[in-house]
Amino acid sequence: QVQLVESGGGLVQPGGSLRLSCVASGSIFSLNAMGWYRQAPGKQRELVAKITHDDITDLADFVKGRFTISRDNAKGTVYLQMNSLKPEDTAVYYCNAEAYSDYDPRAVDYWGQGTQVTVSS
Repeated sequence: QVQLVESGGGLVQPGGSLRLSCVASGSIFSLNAMGWYRQAPGKQRELVAKITHDDITDLADFVKGRFTISRDNAKGTVYLQMNSLKPEDTAVYYCNAEAYSDYDPRAVDYWGQGTQVTVSS
């Protein structure tokens, strides 16, 4: 089993910045791709950014030039640096990871519980 725990969310003014962190723990053999998704009330969950084990990244168009995703494989952690935040960025941000556990040869997607990001004056 793998657990993902997000942190770093909060209330920020438009134009401000936040840095989200997601730490993977548990019986982890390896972490493959990791990513960040977000979901606003009444909206579908959408991909924000993803990153492979070898640091190949892909960002959604609505965050390009503002957000940066990175990871520290030694710490089992993925980050999302969010700059120039807009009110429309308000959502619950979820961490996602594809991982192999120590006891399962299959790669499985895992999800964190989410962290709230609110952008408002």
